[in-house]
Amino acid sequence: EGKNVTEMNSEIAQLVKNYHLGGVILFRENTVTTAQTTKLVHDYQQAAEKFGLLISIDQEGGIVTRLQMGTDFPGNMALGASRSEEMAEKVGKAIGEELNALGINMNFGPVLDVNNNPDNPVIGVRSFGEDPQLVADLGKAYIKGLHESGIAATSKHFPGHGDTAVDSHIGLPSVPHDIDRLKQVELYPFQQAMDDGMDAIMSAHVTFPKIDDTKAISKKDGSEIAIPGTLSKKVLTGLVREEMGYEGVIVTDAMNMAAISDHFGPVDAAIRAVNAGADILLMPVGIEEVANGIYDAIHSRDLSVKRIEQSVKRVLALKMNRGIFKAEEEVSIEDKIAHAQAIVGSAEHKNIEKEAAEKSITLVKNEELLPLNPEGDETVLVIGSGANLLAEEVRKHHEKVEVIATEVPLSALQLDRVKDADYVVLGTQTSSVSGRSPNSNLMKLANQVIAADVPVVAVGIRNPYDIMAYPQVEAYIAQYSFRPTSYEASINAIFGKNNPNGQLPVTIYSQEGSILYNYGHGLSYE
Repeated sequence: EGKNVTEMNSEIAQLVKNYHLGGVILFRENTVTTAQTTKLVHDYQQAAEKFGLLISIDQEGGIVTRLQMGTDFPGNMALGASRSEEMAEKVGKAIGEELNALGINMNFGPVLDVNNNPDNPVIGVRSFGEDPQLVADLGKAYIKGLHESGIAATSKHFPGHGDTAVDSHIGLPSVPHDIDRLKQVELYPFQQAMDDGMDAIMSAHVTFPKIDDTKAISKKDGSEIAIPGTLSKKVLTGLVREEMGYEGVIVTDAMNMAAISDHFGPVDAAIRAVNAGADILLMPVGIEEVANGIYDAIHSRDLSVKRIEQSVKRVLALKMNRGIFKAEEEVSIEDKIAHAQAIVGSAEHKNIEKEAAEKSITLVKNEELLPLNPEGDETVLVIGSGANLLAEEVRKHHEKVEVIATEVPLSALQLDRVKDADYVVLGTQTSSVSGRSPNSNLMKLANQVIAADVPVVAVGIRNPYDIMAYPQVEAYIAQYSFRPTSYEASINAIFGKNNPNGQLPVTIYSQEGSILYNYGHGLSYE
């Protein structure tokens, strides 16, 4: 009825029973408080009859953090900048412990996409970086942490969404590479994770014409389109099962995303995905319609019982491996809530969050400006994206702080305030090519500030690529995350209280395409 589901209702319980649902996915709208989330998960499991439900969530850390409570860890690219497998394992384990305490048993993470395309609009800082070995090593460590806490891990988005410039939530991206290149780059981290005992992989709604050039007629406009990986037997069975030797669970990316729903329709897409080799359909549009469509396809022999049974075995094996079955003696809901409240957002986890943020901070450029050490009467002006959060941290180091909280070009009056300042801290936060274009309002502001002849330190709050739009800045820090702990770590680095040791997990190019800063670049004060 248009309301977010934060507590169980009889209609949902009936759907779970009628269609023998194997699992559910929770989003940020469903997970408001620790007690409420624990109760919701408990009630879902009560509704399941024979087997425990997979209660899944996208708790990647960073920009994809679904829990409204708990610990907000920096994302994968921050971990990539730290270069620390130990850190990745600690973060994976802490995320897993919080999920486990709430009763959530499956995480749709980590992202194992290799982000080798700076123009990627959907992966970006969700990736550990552009180097397949780094992605594989940190991905395996993160998965190990999840496993240690009893959580099923899911690597995504197979065969790789990193080298795309289209978001599959709104369109159908294509990766044009042949199998040899894919094995060296996109597939490499997935193969490593599979060989290491990966529970599940999530398929991408991305076309791979060199693996499968099969075409279909779009139900949207009648045009001929390529088959995305999620619906491709050559990808899910030929490549994943036969060539890569993977025996775990394959779950589709959300079936309600435009790349699938627009072109194929919910029932046809579901049948195609199962025939291709998918074991779990995630978020099909219309449970009853899709379930009945699958039953009809089995009766008409468009789907074989054998194909269904292969998936059943894999799903049940996953549930057995991770202890996901109906408890013979149920722990009381009061005890579950008390346990969850002790674990979720604990002091120990907050310390890991702080450590991960500090280790990620990358000092990309420093023309003898940092660390800042302003005199008592000197003014530090904070401007741009996240200005209020940045200023809050600056005030912990220096009293005389002014703020201009705007992301548009400055008025003459504002520009005078910039010129009167002794130092400027400039925040920029972008997630797209247009956002970091020198013609965007934010970057016009940035270049106005830099041209004002005042010492400027810029902080790339999310994507490290922001300096492409303002290469003349005196000092530049990449922080990879817009969570409060990362702001604190950046400002601590600017004032010399945290020695930055992060290394770029991606290459930063100039607007003309030459290299500004190499992969692995990073300065420090020592």
